[in-house]
Formats: sequence, C-alpha cells, structure tokens
Amino acid sequence: MEKKVTAEEVPVSPFSRMLSLPGLDCFNIITLGLKNEANTSSFIEGLKNTLINHPRFSSILVTGHGEHKGKAKWIPTKVKVEEHVFVPDIDPDIEDPDEFLEHYTSSMALSPMDMSKPLWEFHILKLKTSHAGSVVVARFHHSLGDGMSLMSLLLACTQKLCDPDALPTSVAPKKSKAKNGCLSFLSWLWFIVRFMFHTFIEVIKSLIFVCCGRNAATRLMGKPGVTNKFIHQIISLNDVKIVKNAMNMTINDVLLGMVQAGLSRYLHQRYDLETTSKSRKSLDKICLHGVVFFNLRPNRNIEDLANMLAKGSKCRWGNSIGYVLIPLWMKAEDNILEYARQAKTTMDRKKHSLEPLFFYGLLKLTVKAFGLPALKALVQRTFSKTMMVFSNVVGPAEEISIFGHHISYIAANVSGAPQSLNLSIQSYADKVIINVGVDLDVIPDPHHLCLLMIEALHAMKSAALERSSGDLEV
Repeated sequence: MEKKVTAEEVPVSPFSRMLSLPGLDCFNIITLGLKNEANTSSFIEGLKNTLINHPRFSSILVTGHGEHKGKAKWIPTKVKVEEHVFVPDIDPDIEDPDEFLEHYTSSMALSPMDMSKPLWEFHILKLKTSHAGSVVVARFHHSLGDGMSLMSLLLACTQKLCDPDALPTSVAPKKSKAKNGCLSFLSWLWFIVRFMFHTFIEVIKSLIFVCCGRNAATRLMGKPGVTNKFIHQIISLNDVKIVKNAMNMTINDVLLGMVQAGLSRYLHQRYDLETTSKSRKSLDKICLHGVVFFNLRPNRNIEDLANMLAKGSKCRWGNSIGYVLIPLWMKAEDNILEYARQAKTTMDRKKHSLEPLFFYGLLKLTVKAFGLPALKALVQRTFSKTMMVFSNVVGPAEEISIFGHHISYIAANVSGAPQSLNLSIQSYADKVIINVGVDLDVIPDPHHLCLLMIEALHAMKSAALERSSGDLEV
C-alpha cells in the first residue's frame, strides 16, 4: 500500500506495519563493494545531501503495538547522520576477509534495530576482499519500502563513472513493434483471452495450494525468521545472455533455470538420492514450491527520485509488490537446458496472469476486513508452505560511483523470510551477483549450493553454444 510522502506525521501503511510485527521483522541488506578504501567523511556528507531528504529516512516509526499501543505513524525527527554510520575496528591482517564479511553481514541481518531512530544504517568496512578494496553494508527496515524502491532510491544517490554529472542508466523494457489495425485487434483479443485464462487457472492452483497443500518435505523447510547465513557470488552477465539468446527467453528465465538446476543437484547430493534409480526418482515426486516477487509499481525514473532527494518534493512511496507461487522443477534432467525451458514455461504463465495483483489485493482486503493478526496469519501460512523465495533486480547498465567512490559490485538480499532459501539476483554493468540467504539447519553448506548453480550456468552456456553451432551447420 502506498502513501503520499509529506513533511508531517503520516499513518503507517498496513503492509509496513505488518513488516514490523514480531516474527515478520524484515530488513533489506545492500552490500556495496568499492574499488578503493571508503572515506567516512565523504559518505556522511553525501548522505546529508541526499538520503535524509526523503521523509521516511528522517522519521521515526511508531508501530502501534507493544509499549506504543495506538495508531501507527511516522513521526518526523531531526536526523544526526553520524549516529547512522558505523565504522568497526577491523584487523587489517585478518586471515579470511570474505568469511569475515559474510559473518558481519549475517550478524547485521539477525540483530534488531533501534526503533527510537529512523530505521536505516550504513556500516563502512575498511576491508579488502576478493572483489573490493573496501565494503559498505547498508541496512534498511522493510517498513521503509520494498527492495525495488530502496534500490532505486540508492541509485539516485549515484553517478555514472564516465560522466560524474549524469545519473545511472537503467535497462529499459523493449517495446513491441506496431502492427496493422486488423492484426493488432486480433492480437489484442487473443492476449485478453489468454490473460484471463491464465489468471483463472494460476490463481485457482495457488489458492488450492495455500488452503490444502501439504509441506511435501518438511526437512527442507525453514523456520520463521531463521535465515542466518548470507553469502554472494559474482558471475558474468554475458554468460547469461548467451543462454538467453540461444533459447529465446528472458534473463530472468535463465537465472531461475540456473537456480532450479543447482538446487536439484544439491538436494540429490545432500540427501543421497543419486545412489539408485528408485531413490533418485523420490525427489522427482516431491512437490516443492517457491515464491517469486513482482514489482507492481511502474518503473520510476531515477531522475525523479534524484530531484525528490535534492528538492524534497513529494512522491508516492511504500511497499508495492505482489507475488506468485511456482512449482520448483527438481527432477534430475540429463539435458541441462530443460531447467531453463521449465522456468520459462512457468514464468510465462505467471506473467500473463493477474496472480501478482490478485495476491496483493488479497492481502489488502484481509487487513481491511480482519485486521493485522489475520494478515500475519495469511502471510505465514502461505510462505511456510514454500521452500524458496526468488527475486531479480535490474541494476545500472554501466559502472557507477557513490559519493566519489567507484562501485565494484552491488549485492542485495532480505532477511526475516520464513523460507530456508532466499535468493536475490542483482545485475550491475557486466556482472550478475547471486545473493544467497539460508537456514543453516536446512542448508549447512551454502557455498556448495552456490557453486552448483554456477556450474549449472556454465553447463547451460556450453549446451547453448553447441546448439547454436548445430543450427548454423544445418
């Protein structure tokens, strides 16, 4: 639900209030890998001139429950940026910087925030890792906004590396080619029929799953809020595009196929299901589901956000995301490209339906009719039946800088979800960053899972190149 941002006290949207409830406390964690050592003074000064000009980042959240019973609201306050920027003392000769970063990020995700201040913070780690000269980890409470909004707002604080006066360029969606009048009408009519058909089928299937579905494999399910390990790996965007072009699908389809292929192999290995053909088929019969988030807000121009930060203008803001439930393809396939095909088939049906909007509307209707306890129960019932949550955020098309610091990579994830596996994919220039959050009781070796996903992508790339060369020979 969205609210107009003003300089006065404003009510808290039901979704933001829900995300601050005990058991549903969620944080957006964004890691910025910098090329060189971060300058703390530059960051503090940059935040003073940009981020705190947004009303949500200069307001205190009164939740309306616990010791502050009553109406939930945002109360504007004077922000001292220095109280939101932390610079821990780190041994420069630390043995494993990458492991330290993972531990630090995981600890941030699990620790509570000080509700007496605006709910955001930046941690500057003067630490050299495999991919960065220093690291900045930002933590935002999910009540401030959804991941897409927060990422867009953060990018509005950056500039192109090649042109310090220009804002980043986002990848614009392709426009469909114009057709003649008759064909255009028939295409439109067929689109409407197909859209309504997919909406009916997909919504009914998802509702049946939510109401009657069973946890097919309880040992693969996490417990609410126990995602306790966060890691990230970087792969080449070009590798993804090779598979995308060869298979005539979207980048999102390829990435979801890569995830399913890696997860299938991991589960077969983890539970020793590859020993016999009979045991190998047992996982094929397990029906695992995941949640895929959709951004329901029209793509916002980064220039508009930058103007808002500079001039304090009004805008619409809030958590505006829908979601769909997808069956995960866990069969052991000999043809690695089959995972990408299955991902495309599933996502095409979901994208050509109103399921994301339906579940968004269902949540709004539930909270209005029955209140926050009913909304919390619905969300927990839905998510507790799924193993994985998946999201994909499109980043800038070129390298950028923030407050005078060259950014090497951007990694983002969400903590607090009840699933045992939380996957967030972030693109940046020619890179794709895989962000993995796991419940260690269910997935004790996330690095191995991530490695299997990357190996699956490389196998897809090889198969796609072989397929393309075969087509050329014919």
